[in-house]
Amino acid sequence: MAYQLISVDFKDGLGTITLNRPPLNVLNIAMMEEMNGVLEEWQGKKDLKVVLFNAKGKCFSAGVDVGEHMGDMAPKMIGVFHRVFRLMDKLGIPTAASVYSSCLGGGCELAVFSDLVIAGEGAKFGQPEIQVGVFPPIAAQIMPRIIGRKAAMDLVLSGRIISATEALQIGLINKVVKDEELERETEAFVRPYLKLSAEVLRQAKKAMMVGLLDDLEPSLQKIEAIYLQGLMKTHDAHEGLKAFLEKRKPLWKNE
Repeated sequence: MAYQLISVDFKDGLGTITLNRPPLNVLNIAMMEEMNGVLEEWQGKKDLKVVLFNAKGKCFSAGVDVGEHMGDMAPKMIGVFHRVFRLMDKLGIPTAASVYSSCLGGGCELAVFSDLVIAGEGAKFGQPEIQVGVFPPIAAQIMPRIIGRKAAMDLVLSGRIISATEALQIGLINKVVKDEELERETEAFVRPYLKLSAEVLRQAKKAMMVGLLDDLEPSLQKIEAIYLQGLMKTHDAHEGLKAFLEKRKPLWKNE
């Protein structure tokens, strides 16, 4: 199948989805629908051992397309975007991300939701959504489970951008390598998993998720309700998004 905004490869148990919407790999609905098509196709693929997300262009991803996030489009955007994570979760096998340069907003959520993350030393991670009047639902669900409540509160509520080194220190990612060695190091990073049984990997991941007593669906449904029925009905959410598109500072009304 031909893809316009991603490229796809499968070889020796490794399924690779490459973000390919240069220069910044901003995630729009069309791009995410292509990703969902691949993830749906790979459901139940017995020889799939690892799904790797990487990218071409200036950065991994600068986030979700704000222009497709306004008004009546918000429910569709959230639905398509969150389907990516539901399908990742449903695959039941390890997922990984290879990150460089900016990894922000929805791009950061895609990376850190992955089970394993390797990053170039120049990578920057962050959830700046709060600064434009919204919040990141996936980060709200997964970050407290990865890095703990206090560190997650700091990142989500401040919207600050952190270095790859800090991301490693707080447990948000697994490994940092030199930027120029990222491709080679990524191959080495995933190689051990490709030598293992796909079914044993699935069973082991399933056991760990049960051990966490943490199901994605119930909490994500509640977070979505807060986002769409609460946040997106406020003045400030629309003002923040509009101000971002108009390249001006938002005028908050606190309502």
